[in-house]
Amino acid sequence: MSKLSHAQWSSRLTFILAATGSAVGLGNIWKFPYMVGDSGGAAFVLVYLLCIAAVGLPILVAEWLIGRRGQKNPISTMADLSRSAGRSRGWVAVGISGVLGAFLILSFYSVIGGWSLNYTLGSVIGDFSGESAEGIEALFTGMLSSPGELLLWHTMFMVLVVGIVGRGVTQGLESAVRSLMPALGILLLVLVGYGIASGHFGQAVSFMFNPDWGAVTGEVVLAAMGQAFFTLSLGMGIMMAYGSYLNEDVNLLATARTVVILDTLVALVAGLAIFPIVFANGLDLSSGPGLIFITLPLAFGNMTGGIILGLMFFLLLTFAALTSAISLLEPVVEFVEERTALSRMSATLVAGVATWVLGIAALLSFNVWSEVSLLGLSIFDFLDALTSKYLLPLTGLGAVVFVAWRLDRDSVAAELNLSGGQATLWHLVARFIAPLGVIAVFVSSL
Repeated sequence: MSKLSHAQWSSRLTFILAATGSAVGLGNIWKFPYMVGDSGGAAFVLVYLLCIAAVGLPILVAEWLIGRRGQKNPISTMADLSRSAGRSRGWVAVGISGVLGAFLILSFYSVIGGWSLNYTLGSVIGDFSGESAEGIEALFTGMLSSPGELLLWHTMFMVLVVGIVGRGVTQGLESAVRSLMPALGILLLVLVGYGIASGHFGQAVSFMFNPDWGAVTGEVVLAAMGQAFFTLSLGMGIMMAYGSYLNEDVNLLATARTVVILDTLVALVAGLAIFPIVFANGLDLSSGPGLIFITLPLAFGNMTGGIILGLMFFLLLTFAALTSAISLLEPVVEFVEERTALSRMSATLVAGVATWVLGIAALLSFNVWSEVSLLGLSIFDFLDALTSKYLLPLTGLGAVVFVAWRLDRDSVAAELNLSGGQATLWHLVARFIAPLGVIAVFVSSL
């Protein structure tokens, strides 16, 4: 392993908070709980955990291992490791794809983060109070149709992200996750407390945890596998970048297990926080993103204490978006900082402004550029499809194949503190099961 050469996480706990913060995003707050309830309850959770053990965890460990060995940005790391292992320089494409994926995702993710900021303010000033369903929907469509409003909130969100990342690993990333992650946990627990008091908590528990093995089809297994991959921020260069700041004495497998458990717990608790509100107000469970920005605001606007609950919910959403967004910007900043003479803050500004500009194109696709299409998709949807269907699965696949097939098998086992049967199991999963799982997700998404 190479000598540690740049900034390091101050502790294993901080690294766990940062990695979990990256994994916990907007999808955890709604998508995963809904998938649980709609796809077999506890049966789906068990399938998901098996998928995450067979697919998500090995790729997460592989990306951390690559980053820690390289001690550089994902692109330079892949170039160095492939050279030292006597492998083709073509492997650098894995690093390029990861950094590019993070850059593209943040460009449209920050637009949604801006929506969350907007709705946080709307909760405070009572935008939703007493509004009808038509009124709430008009607020949302009005926001989407206003390029100026979307630009304002997109800009504010990116300013927050740049301000955090620009301060560096210790002062920026670590300080942010030390405050944001506990705050996120507290907000979740307060909302769960409300759910218990509302009288609909039992219905939410039954919805999410009542096993229905008949609902577990091949399609559901593929969905669980896909969620296991995407929930851990894999294939985005993030975990390679975070791994490059990791001390040599951190046990990668044990740390990965902790992150997986925390990420899953947050997603499940989010369901226990949201679904009592959904059931108490007779809301549509299947409304997806619309539930967050249309259906729930309607409920908050017409319930006792709705202003406070709405504020807490959208703060929770904003914190989740921020912890993911700072991790998305990090691999891009690390690359710019290491490949130029720019300072950390200057590199962050360059990366942040470039992301912000592309985000403008994404937000304009909801209004003045709504007729512009790329391969039949709006700019926003094209960026989403390009990253989720192609760049992320291929990057994750490349990372685990490189570690399992191109790095020295014994050195990898030694670094993971594995021997005998454990080492054999690791190599079986990393060489065959995880790659086949990603390929299945990739093919099914097409």
